[in-house]
Order: sequence, then C-alpha cells, then structure tokens
Amino acid sequence: MKPLFLIQNPELFQGEKYLNTNKDYFEGWYFKNTNHQEGISFIPGININHKTQKAFIQVITSQSSYYINYDIEECEFKTIPFSVKIGNNTFSKEGIHIDIQEENQNLKIIGDIQYSNSKNIHTNFIQPNIMGPFSYLPFMECNHAILSMQNKVEGFMKVNHHTINFENDVGYIEKDWGCSFPKSYIWCQGNQFKKINASFMISIADVPLKVFDFRGIICVLKIKDKEFKFTTYHCAKIVKYQVDKNGLDITLKKGIYELNVKTENHVGLRLAAPVKGKMEKDIFESISANMTVTLKKRNKIIFSDTSTNCGLEIVSE
Repeated sequence: MKPLFLIQNPELFQGEKYLNTNKDYFEGWYFKNTNHQEGISFIPGININHKTQKAFIQVITSQSSYYINYDIEECEFKTIPFSVKIGNNTFSKEGIHIDIQEENQNLKIIGDIQYSNSKNIHTNFIQPNIMGPFSYLPFMECNHAILSMQNKVEGFMKVNHHTINFENDVGYIEKDWGCSFPKSYIWCQGNQFKKINASFMISIADVPLKVFDFRGIICVLKIKDKEFKFTTYHCAKIVKYQVDKNGLDITLKKGIYELNVKTENHVGLRLAAPVKGKMEKDIFESISANMTVTLKKRNKIIFSDTSTNCGLEIVSE
C-alpha cells in the first residue's frame, strides 16, 4: 500500500511493513464511549520489538483498567471497509463487538456498540489530520490522528456483572503509531458539554526530532460545524502552563483568539504505553474528569462551557 494513501487514510493499519521485521513499533486505536454517568474505552493494538511481536486490548472504565494479551497471529486488519479484529473482538468506525474472557483477571466483557453521525476535523492535502504537515515526516517517534471528534453511540457493554447502556450517547475515536510515546505530555478530550454541542481535544508533548526537541501543540475545539485549531503549525503559543498530578490549567493564543482549558477530578487508572516498541511504561488515565474550556476573540468570550466524562492523561518523565 502506498505511503501517501496511508497518510491520507490514518485509520488504516500503518505498520504492515514492520510485521516481518524486529524493528521497534507500536500501533493502537482508541475508542471512547460515554453516557451521562460513566464510560468505557478500548485500545486495541500491536507492539513489536527485537524480541517479541504481540497484540493487546486495553480497557478502561470509570472505576478500573485491564490489559489483555493476544498472539499477533490473532490480528486481522481490513482496508475496505476499515476494521481491526483481535481475537473475537472487532473494531471499526461503524461500531465495536467485544467478547473478552480472561480467566487470569476474572474478567468477562461482552457487548456491541454501534456508531453513527460521525463528525471529524476538517482536512486537506497539507493537513491530512491533526498533525498537519508533520504527518508527512517519516521519522516521528509518535504519530497521532483523530478519527472521529464525536459520534453517536448506541448499544451496551457488560463488564463482569455491571452493564453500561448507551442510548443516543457520545463517542470519540483516535489512534497513535510509531516506536514510543513522548517522554512527557498532557492529553485531554471531552465531548459532553452542558450547554452547547461541542467537542474538544488537546495534547501538548515534548517531541524529539533528529537534531532538536520542541514542545508540540495539537488542539481543536469544534462547536457544531465551526472549528478552532490551535497547533504548532498554526503558530499557536502557550501563554500559561500549570500542570500537576491533579489537573491542568493551560492557555493558548493564536492571533486574535485565546483558549483556556482547566480540568479537575483527575483520578487516573493504570495503562501501558510503548517505549521502543515495548509496552513497559505506566501511564495513568481518567475518563471521568471534568473540563472547562473558554474561548475568547479579541478578549471577548465567545464560548465557555464544562464537559463531564473527559479523558485526561498527565505524563511526566
């Protein structure tokens, strides 16, 4: 498959060329589903290093997290239509089917979720996804793509004896691939705002290049069909950066626009992140944080609202 086609279709499996090598590589998709009370996220993926090739599914709920290993031979990647199958579990932009039975963790998860009415960011040839022109650099340690800023969620998921029901609720889909997650970064996402139909995502990370490092910004606020991007390639600047283990208070500025995001109620649950292809770094994520986003134009507030059930990761070296 041609590299340009993959870059412009980031939901597809990007790592086929690594399957017959022992080069460090990972690729993972992130499917987040929330109702008004709670949520559940699934991260199907693969990791490759000089010793092993494995597949996995990570699961995080509002109360717990799980890591399930699979043989890489249990993976199947389809292009048209796009889907990822690991074991008895299938993931696509139309929905997910889960059948996980892990005796060692006394874990049983079953359910089906359907997706519809997907809304994503605006893209073009220069900006094929949220990384913009950086999407074309072949040596990035970690690539990031938003696949759906917001989609309708219907169905159910039963985790052991607890059932999470979804009826006209909301979802979010993204993915990462490369060899390692950034050494330090913040990531926050929410699409359950109280007053206005909006979706928001921000990530600020220390990005290593061949000759120097820089702090990269990718951030987008989508209010109905209107979109506000604050990114490094749009010359956005960080004017306030207060981050600790409990939450964050960050302000970005781009031209006549200024955006502030604050979070609270960050109780992170353990997940595994890749380092040189090995899933060996502990990170902690919440999917039940609260987040307030305020957007100003020429110092006049044009959007201010609070989202519940937000995803939040705060990772330091």
